[in-house]
Amino acid sequence: CEEQQYVVARPLYSEDAFTDEHEKIHRHHKTLRHHVKQYFTCDLKRAKNAALSLLPFIGWMRIYQLKEWLLSDIVSGVSTGLVAVLQGLAYSLLASLPPWYGLFTAFFPVIIYFFLGTSRHISVGAFPVLSLMVGAVVTRLVPDEGPPVNITGFEGLTSDEQRVMVAASVTFLMGIMQLAMGLLQVGFIVMYLSDTLVSGFTTAAAIHILVSQLKFVLGLVVPGLSGPLSIIYTLEKIFVQIEKTNVCDLVTSILIMVVVFIVKEINDRYKAKLPVPIPIEVIMTVIACGVSYAFNFRVIYKVDVVGRIPVGYESPMAPNMQIFGQTAVEAFPMAIVGFAVAFSVAKVYSVKHDYIIDGNQELIAFGASNIIGAAFKSFAASTALSRSAVQESTGGKTQIAGLLSALIVMVVTLAIGFLLEPLPKSVLGAVVIVNLKGMLMQIREVPYLWRRDRPDCVVWVVTCLASILLGLDLGLAVGLGIELLTVVFRAQFPRCSVLANITGTDIYKDRKDYMSIYEPEGVKIFRIPSPIFFANIDFFRGKLVEAVGFNPLRVLRKRNKALRTIRKLLKKGELQMTSVNNFHSQSYPESEDESNMEELDQPTDFKDLPVQVNWNSELPANIQVPRVDVHSLILDFSAVSFLDISALKGLKAALKELIRVEVEVYIVACDEYILEKLHSCKFFDDEVKSSMFFLTLHDAMLHILEKHPVNSENTKVSTIHGNQCNGVSSLRSRDKFVHVSN
Repeated sequence: CEEQQYVVARPLYSEDAFTDEHEKIHRHHKTLRHHVKQYFTCDLKRAKNAALSLLPFIGWMRIYQLKEWLLSDIVSGVSTGLVAVLQGLAYSLLASLPPWYGLFTAFFPVIIYFFLGTSRHISVGAFPVLSLMVGAVVTRLVPDEGPPVNITGFEGLTSDEQRVMVAASVTFLMGIMQLAMGLLQVGFIVMYLSDTLVSGFTTAAAIHILVSQLKFVLGLVVPGLSGPLSIIYTLEKIFVQIEKTNVCDLVTSILIMVVVFIVKEINDRYKAKLPVPIPIEVIMTVIACGVSYAFNFRVIYKVDVVGRIPVGYESPMAPNMQIFGQTAVEAFPMAIVGFAVAFSVAKVYSVKHDYIIDGNQELIAFGASNIIGAAFKSFAASTALSRSAVQESTGGKTQIAGLLSALIVMVVTLAIGFLLEPLPKSVLGAVVIVNLKGMLMQIREVPYLWRRDRPDCVVWVVTCLASILLGLDLGLAVGLGIELLTVVFRAQFPRCSVLANITGTDIYKDRKDYMSIYEPEGVKIFRIPSPIFFANIDFFRGKLVEAVGFNPLRVLRKRNKALRTIRKLLKKGELQMTSVNNFHSQSYPESEDESNMEELDQPTDFKDLPVQVNWNSELPANIQVPRVDVHSLILDFSAVSFLDISALKGLKAALKELIRVEVEVYIVACDEYILEKLHSCKFFDDEVKSSMFFLTLHDAMLHILEKHPVNSENTKVSTIHGNQCNGVSSLRSRDKFVHVSN
């Protein structure tokens, strides 16, 4: 088929000409006072919207399709509840707490999220990375070896009770931070955690989790450690006593991991054919419980088991304020990580099932869930990817499934928890490790990132290594710092380019990338693909000097020094004018007088000379001035989104330097906001005028070619229709083009 073409015939527009011809709509900008007044204004409609926003379950409950959705939610709720019980027990070990407290985390936060959350598919509860971060705080304040930190309220409590108090208090503080961020509408903060940073961070967390579970898999007694290099010290303590490995624990763990891994692969490969994924973790846990009970693993093989699980829930408790002060630094990254992971998972499912989630409301939901959960001795809650996948893949439609999963957990807590007492902790450790596959396999992203985007690869590697060696809290801070530095470097050192016309079009591309280009003599087109601000204005000016091929300030000073010398020669009578623009004199050394540099930076002044000097011709008395072959410079501002005050000053100085050496400067495709700012900041004067701004790059090029016609002997102007004509006027229609003839 023939190539599609289009023809546009319109006037050549500068910004001023376009504004004069096309009237703009005056938009009234609201003041801060108006925004504040509107924010605090309340009417019936706004109150209704606020209620629906604060209690999102009302919205989806009104459209709940009982016959179509209820059965799916029941199946999903039961499946998710069984997984939640197992993961609650397992992730309690990561938090260095007695296993049954994980059941509390799988119950209370789920109930609160049902009413306040906007996602219909995520499964709220323990998340391994958060559990590990809680465990680091717990072991720091209540270490396995040595006395606990001196905190009021620890008196008369056992070690486990002290740890529960620490975990609940840091979770309460984390919830307060999330709730405050939600109420202040700062859910956007999660945007600063890129996918690359989160991937590197969670990979490091997976390695920490793997190392922390080795003691259960091997059946060793290893004290929990926290802080920088804790992973190294933990590995050291494990390998020092490796000969004490409990073979029964090791064999059981390997068997569980192999079977669970194989069945999970089958679930992934045949998920389209299976009505529901095979709950292999639950099946293997039940089998392990039965075998452990039948063969009395605890007594005969000295296997460490879950042990007594108290029936029912414990009475609520108030958080310890002294622990708040001790754990505030760790609580903030926990709040951010917990929200970031949950929001990213929720966003995936909201896109898949076509509904909207609200980041600020999610912060409120998780904040309230953690506050109320902590009051009932649960630890930090977010969402686990595997558990959410179970809830969604088994047909869950709404958080009714989450509510039913909480009921399953409640049944276990109140009635049948004793059945899990013979469960070996090595089984829980094996289940945790095998579920790390997804996070550990993220390391495959590194080669791809190295090939495609090396700054992102640096962010991934540095975040991962820092989180492994320094701990998750410090590692996250280091990763965030590196990420922000890469953003600054990308903006501070953008890839500037010199553009050229693609022959036969009104399109302009980097001159280094294309063969068939047209560059009128004496014209340069410079593009900067980033905002211009205080940090990159000097870089911009340096690249601009490289593009034009000369330093305008140096040329200006040389010209003014040359004029000073010519005036002295004329005054002494040692220089005679032989013809217009021509001088005759004997050899005379150029003055090197550097005094009064401010005068040298001023525009060249010919008022007391009989002629105007042609700077590109030979000058008298061996005066040397750098040659300037550029008569026009176009600055493409199409990618410049803002200018700050420092950039305005630097840009104006650069423009004046170019104008003073007789280079005409044009700025094209400038954003309307920037133009308004230039006018409001009194940017324009007698030298820098608003007439230099043009609507498009092609408009500016046509204007330049009209002022500086191309030599007709070297250039042919033709049209698509084959009509031959000379002159620049034929370029005004976009169906006409310029090319250089051979």
